[in-house]
Amino acid sequence: MIDVGEKGGLGVVRGAALYVGALIGPGVLLVPALAAQAAGAASIVAWTGLLVLSAPLAITFAALGVRHPVAGGVTAYVREGFGDAAAAVTGGCFLVAVFLGGPAVALIGGYYVADLTGSGTPVAASVGLAMFGTVLIANAFGLRVSSAFQLGLSSLLIVVMAIAIGVALPSRGSDNWHPLAPHGWWAVGTAANILVWLFVGWEAVAQLAGDFRRPARDLPRAMALAFGIVTALYIGLAVATIGVSVGTDSRVPLADLISVGFGHAGRDATAVLAVALTMGTMNVYMGGSAKLAAALAAEGALPSWLAGDAHRSVPRRPLLLLASVGVVVLGALVAGFSSTSDLVRATSACFIAVYLLAILSALRILHGRARVAALVALVLTLALAVFSARFAAVPLVAGLAAYALQRGLSRRSRVAHDDSIALDAHDRRPRDLVVRARSDSDPVEPARTADAQR
Repeated sequence: MIDVGEKGGLGVVRGAALYVGALIGPGVLLVPALAAQAAGAASIVAWTGLLVLSAPLAITFAALGVRHPVAGGVTAYVREGFGDAAAAVTGGCFLVAVFLGGPAVALIGGYYVADLTGSGTPVAASVGLAMFGTVLIANAFGLRVSSAFQLGLSSLLIVVMAIAIGVALPSRGSDNWHPLAPHGWWAVGTAANILVWLFVGWEAVAQLAGDFRRPARDLPRAMALAFGIVTALYIGLAVATIGVSVGTDSRVPLADLISVGFGHAGRDATAVLAVALTMGTMNVYMGGSAKLAAALAAEGALPSWLAGDAHRSVPRRPLLLLASVGVVVLGALVAGFSSTSDLVRATSACFIAVYLLAILSALRILHGRARVAALVALVLTLALAVFSARFAAVPLVAGLAAYALQRGLSRRSRVAHDDSIALDAHDRRPRDLVVRARSDSDPVEPARTADAQR
């Protein structure tokens, strides 16, 4: 959750900073290399396409934030448009994205440690598992990274990105552009599907519309400023990554870029930053996801057991579920049953599904130009969803399971409610004839004879 301080204190510049911080996270430490390896130099087309999609998407969420200021993020927008069942499906897809994305983020930090020590994927997965466990334990005991500290880490990452791009572009920016599409043009869609992770976040600041001094004016301007900054950074990062990482199997693209200008010292410093950033990000998002799971359980979309300790600052029962899934996912990576790219693509497919549901809801509740922007975003997002390929099964199964679970829990709750009403309806004894049960402390009055009564 983003802390903005005093309500009504957000201006254009600070709002833009929050937008940029929500978009640029630890994904930039790995995902650009995966995209470059999937499509080669043609991955620049995927970057450009996602930036084009980001414009109507950002406009849509800005309009939702200004005209329908509700708390609860994307699930709240979907609930307003389609009701509780659709909101439960959205929440289910989002939670699965977290279940898969959490271990992936931990693995990113693990890759940088493995690079620092000259090790391979097993060490990266082991380090990732240790980081994952540390963050979960910290959340369980209420040790949280503040939003201000997290924003500071993101700001430091942006500075390091800018330096890396600045030192790599002059010497390597023209490398690896031929052949342009070594894996064919369909691979551009695959790269775009991978890169989705770097474009998730436009909705995060929209729900803070009420915290802007003049929401109708300042929120769109903050979004436009953030869009310009992100576009410049991402295009520079894409070109630099193509020049340095194409033709390699590197999992540490930012370290590769930094080492162009600063050698091994820069590479080692980047590894330290990667660990700090990934652990800080996991700390924030694991806590937020545990709260979301508890909230969905309280609303009847998940088993009520998950809401049993919702009074805690971070509910522990959802954390236990996150831990169980995370260990299985990381174990599968160590055993070779899956890959980092598969994990990223499955997570991206879930985010695409969440955005599709939110955009469809926006089409129902928005009007005018904002609705046109939502329609454009829908068409582009559907085109992107096609490239999810077999990974589209992940949000499909998650959505169907969430829907079935919500309907089943709702039906059980309704039956229990109807049974209680039926019992009351059949209990028609006159209340003044109900005999109170005698307690052991009540005095026993001796029976009186007929003579005594007279």
